[in-house]
Amino acid sequence: MAPPDRIVILGGGTAGWMAACLMARAWPASAITVVEAPDIPIVGVGEGSTPQLRAFFDRLGIPESTWMAACHATYKVGIAFRGWSDRPGHQSYFHPFAGPADLHTEAAFHHSTLARRLGHDVEAHPDRFFLSTRLASQRLAPLAPAHFPFGPGYGYHFDAHLVGAFLAEWATARGVTHLRRRVEDVLITEGGDIASVLVEDGEAILGDLFVDASGFGGVLIQQALGESFLPFADNLFCDRAVVVPTPADPAGPEVHTTATALNHGWAWRIPLTTRTGNGYVYASRYVSPDGAAAELRAHLLLPDDAPVRHLSMKVGRVDRSWVGNCLAVGLAQGFIEPLEATALHMVQATVEGFIDALEAHGFTTAGRDDFNARIARRYEGIRDYIVAHYRMNQRADTDFWRDNAGHDRLSDTLKAMMTAWFTGRDLPAEVQRLDIGGYYAPLSWGCLFAGYGVFPEPARLHAAPSPVDLPAIDRLLDRCLLNFRPQTAVLPQRAGTPRTSREIA
Repeated sequence: MAPPDRIVILGGGTAGWMAACLMARAWPASAITVVEAPDIPIVGVGEGSTPQLRAFFDRLGIPESTWMAACHATYKVGIAFRGWSDRPGHQSYFHPFAGPADLHTEAAFHHSTLARRLGHDVEAHPDRFFLSTRLASQRLAPLAPAHFPFGPGYGYHFDAHLVGAFLAEWATARGVTHLRRRVEDVLITEGGDIASVLVEDGEAILGDLFVDASGFGGVLIQQALGESFLPFADNLFCDRAVVVPTPADPAGPEVHTTATALNHGWAWRIPLTTRTGNGYVYASRYVSPDGAAAELRAHLLLPDDAPVRHLSMKVGRVDRSWVGNCLAVGLAQGFIEPLEATALHMVQATVEGFIDALEAHGFTTAGRDDFNARIARRYEGIRDYIVAHYRMNQRADTDFWRDNAGHDRLSDTLKAMMTAWFTGRDLPAEVQRLDIGGYYAPLSWGCLFAGYGVFPEPARLHAAPSPVDLPAIDRLLDRCLLNFRPQTAVLPQRAGTPRTSREIA
């Protein structure tokens, strides 16, 4: 089918401008207009991504050396989880982004975790088995030289506001119109589609396709079209956050996000080139905003009067992301708390999937239904993995953690994954049977369960030889490590910003 002639995107931000860029690339003949209110507040808390964001910039043909420097970005090879388990030896673990080198060690990891689940006293902590974990421990950038064929998977940390501004410049240079106007009304046709949006000066912005990137309010998809919102509050308790920046680490930025469990949620640490982003995601039914702010300040060793900002989160998704001639993206579409940094991944998957669906099926019921089912399943898959972090936690010091570990409001898929782990079944085979590997692979599930130390109690284990050659794995990974350099030596620099001698060394 021919692409829409006129596309109107309501809302800028990272989500709106990602949609504009992808659609401008796919449909260069379409007239694309981004309508953005002029006084939207800037949060600027620092944000992380999954590895899929690399494919987004590659698709646009934008090199890292261009966008990373402009957006204060750093590399991200995974997430360090601290304090989610009180089990000895499992107070922390690393969730790596998988890469080609892991093909040589992942099977050994799964063999080891299975052996320990079956009662054998063998090494099964995930930190022993993966390259990205070792890169993170030494702050090495995941950029492999040409002679090394096993470049790790990686994502990024960045200032989301700067990414949005960068993408706006890229899109407008390619013909996308940017209108800074406040929308006053939305006009609906007799058939139930959106005809136009009316902006504050009375102008009607007509379109054939409307993209709702208006944030939690969902001006088009929820308010104008009445699409229902499905909350996830019954199994994802966190609904607020308190945020504060701190200075950049003098030793240079880390190459991973840190997620530290606190009393009523968890705190993130996101290293940028110019500062460190910090925040505390918490459940308001267990602690007040002032109490959460005090806990975050104490965690960061900040003064009691250090200024912070408070954010609310609307966790869940709309029932259908594509309704009539309207597509919802970003916060207007849904939000799953930022524990695994999936927000921009969902924007990217939604827009790219929509482009494919529209080109294949047009504005047909069958095409919309299939697309909506796929997006809903992706949301559910991500939600299940996030819920597993809480449900499987191994601590019992506050009501928040006890309630998370004790509730039974789980999907059948998550129940099946937990059952497979506890009954000593093959985890990769279960992921394949459930057809959920496209959301989180067996490596990710295994790292979560094993990282928490969800194994038989040590007294029930019996001595046994390791099912794998651990010294050989150590030698392989240590030799791989020799091919990588510190992040400070390779980060793209902003124009006119020389590197110091320490950064070059």
